[in-house]
Amino acid sequence: MRYQNIREEELKNKVGNDWFKQFDTTEILGNIDFTVFPQQDNLFGRTPLLWAEAKTGNFEVVTMFVQLILTIGKARTFDKTMPPAFLGAFDFKKIAFVPYINIQDIFYLNDFNWNVTPSNHETKEFQLIKQRIEATLKQNTYVYDYEKDEKELQAFIKNNVAKATTTNKLKIDKNNFIPIYLRWLEIVKPIIDVNWDDLKKANILDSDFYLADLFVDDKDTQTIGDDLSIRENLFVMFQNEGYKIAKENLKQMFDANITLKNKDTYLHFWKRYKRPPLKEFQDYIIERRDLLVPQDIRERKGAFFTPRIWVELSQKYLTDYLGENWQDDYYIWDCAAGTGNLLAGLTNKYNIYASTLDQADVNVMHERIDHGANLLKNNVFQFDFLNDDFTKLPQSLQDIINDEEKRKKLVVYINPPYAEHGNRTTFAGDGDHKASVATTSYIYNKFNKIVGTATRELFAQFFLRVHDEIPNSILASFSTLKHINSQNFLKFRQYFKGEFIKGFICEANTFDNVKGKFPIGFLIWNLSQKNEIKRVETDIINSYGDYSGIKSFHAFGPKDFISSWLRSFYDKKNNIIGYLILPGVDMQQQNGVYFTAKPTDSDIAQHKTAMITKNNLLIMSIYLAIRQVINPVWLNNRDQFLHPNDHWNLDLDFQNDCLVYSLFDGQNKVTSKDGTNHWIPFTEYEVNAQAKFESNFMTDFIKGKIKQEVNNDTLFEQATTKEEQKPLVFSEEATAVFDAGRELWNYYHAQKDVNVNASLYDIREYFQGRNDKGRMNSKSDDVTYTQLIANVRSKLAVLADKIKPKVYEYGFLKE
Repeated sequence: MRYQNIREEELKNKVGNDWFKQFDTTEILGNIDFTVFPQQDNLFGRTPLLWAEAKTGNFEVVTMFVQLILTIGKARTFDKTMPPAFLGAFDFKKIAFVPYINIQDIFYLNDFNWNVTPSNHETKEFQLIKQRIEATLKQNTYVYDYEKDEKELQAFIKNNVAKATTTNKLKIDKNNFIPIYLRWLEIVKPIIDVNWDDLKKANILDSDFYLADLFVDDKDTQTIGDDLSIRENLFVMFQNEGYKIAKENLKQMFDANITLKNKDTYLHFWKRYKRPPLKEFQDYIIERRDLLVPQDIRERKGAFFTPRIWVELSQKYLTDYLGENWQDDYYIWDCAAGTGNLLAGLTNKYNIYASTLDQADVNVMHERIDHGANLLKNNVFQFDFLNDDFTKLPQSLQDIINDEEKRKKLVVYINPPYAEHGNRTTFAGDGDHKASVATTSYIYNKFNKIVGTATRELFAQFFLRVHDEIPNSILASFSTLKHINSQNFLKFRQYFKGEFIKGFICEANTFDNVKGKFPIGFLIWNLSQKNEIKRVETDIINSYGDYSGIKSFHAFGPKDFISSWLRSFYDKKNNIIGYLILPGVDMQQQNGVYFTAKPTDSDIAQHKTAMITKNNLLIMSIYLAIRQVINPVWLNNRDQFLHPNDHWNLDLDFQNDCLVYSLFDGQNKVTSKDGTNHWIPFTEYEVNAQAKFESNFMTDFIKGKIKQEVNNDTLFEQATTKEEQKPLVFSEEATAVFDAGRELWNYYHAQKDVNVNASLYDIREYFQGRNDKGRMNSKSDDVTYTQLIANVRSKLAVLADKIKPKVYEYGFLKE
């Protein structure tokens, strides 16, 4: 057999290379085994061609497809990114394809439990899906043997997969027709060639054009047929690749066909959605056209809005959890509403409450209601959630909160401010909040002694009041992920109890006025379940709104963090050769971790220093190296460095690699200006120095000449305090760094009037100089130096790549 006796990863690689080499098969999409995308983006971006299940062995085609369907259905992948033209399944002998459109209805089963393990073929859910699709697969599946059907398989891929330019579309229903409209306003409305002011005078709104677009088919033909109820309620019709006014009394005034300025943009927008709307929702959409209110408050208010893409997606997640009719079955309170944009797209105004600190925001929402916004004035009110008593709430909302059963049906749906005390930027809240609120509020004073520093975060104060005073409700909120894994939230996690249901994370800078690269999460909690926070698994959504995998956030105890491990190696007795500066244990603090010969008074006062001595040099080097080799990106920005397992202890190669990395990395900021430089990694002879070094500590340490005093249960259990250490043995990658560094030191010592005791930092300063603000320049005019330092950094990058997997293997970070 062609691919017999190989592992699954190798099978996927070989199938990709042998049959799909003209495509991109490298993209990872959640838990789907194998994906195929075009190599190049087209005018409107890339759309998937194939999602496939891969199996080693010889499996039934239907079994493989069932597992793939359960994988997709569990993650709702088809809601988060464009579905492909085909689904596939392959093992070592054969590959099968089925058009996605032939099985897509399976994903809309009512009352089906998708939350099962797809690989467990014994569940009743697995058997049910198998029964449902078996007949469909027999009729629509194309199966090819790699060897017997080689030419036919090549032809199928060439004539079908490669030409699958039309993808399956999202169905339009009562839950998403408003969010789709909000996107339509941004993309389609600007390309309609019409004077909107003239139309507004005639009481023709942009929503009339949107409805005309909704009720067409895939050929852009109006599909209302003989349905008079729809025909009579469409004031604009789509025809001849443009629009015609359908109101009898206005036909003469707007007789000409209204055209599109950019047909490509129009086609790109609507290729994502299946038109017309699902039959059972068509009357509802026509009846509730009043919900289609333009959202123009952003420009007027200048507040911090939750982007529409995340509003839409958050409501989709709520629908997945609470059911299609959740807006009728549940009450909704946005108690940090600002001007109310988080509520855009919600349909049942009688179940919606919105409150905000700022009366001006209330006035804006009331004005929007006057112009058709889907809210009730009596349910929109000024309320300081962190201070005011609940007796100030509307009586109907009090009745819900005070009723145990109704309270279980209350969804507190918010995007609260994320700022800490002292930070005047409220990253993504919908209104302005003063930082002083953080430490003067009723909620802060109530919980400060209970949960400690977490109360400095405004969003945490919102969570705490909901948790305590609206018990058993549902909390659905945007926030940072600090409350899940941060050291400062240890007491918060001990106090806050609830069941995490589901959620997603996105990049913070997709929100207004947010510049940082960190994740913001939308998490749904059922507070009627009193579970301790242990682990949260979220969907990853990229800035385009596409699903791109899963990210786990782990809750840790006080002894789980790397600081606990590091403290066991503190040495306050022996001579100090430098200091490690350590501002915090999460990834966002990377730039603040470095070596120096002299810490600042501020670092000392804030206990951000650890003394480096002969006894803990390797430990401190490990700490610096693991903190620097992993590149910080928005997705790992809140990851916490942890107390490792014991395996690092036996890996001398890893320890020595980390030492070399710390000697040559830019975060080694030791300078001879601050005292004796103990960090020169070469002898005077190696670099042709012009005089003897003040200290040869580092080369003596490397040669094993430094006697260390370490307990037997730590790093050097193979040595005794009475014996000198053995010379360190370095890997090929570490040796390459030494060789590149030696060339740099030699070049420096060949210059005139140099500092013979110069450190790496001093050498960089010598060649790069400083600007008028006293900062070291990033470049040098010396061509030779530039080449030499680039070579050091290149070799150091190779060494970093060698260290990276061990950071996770030894438990310093969790994936």
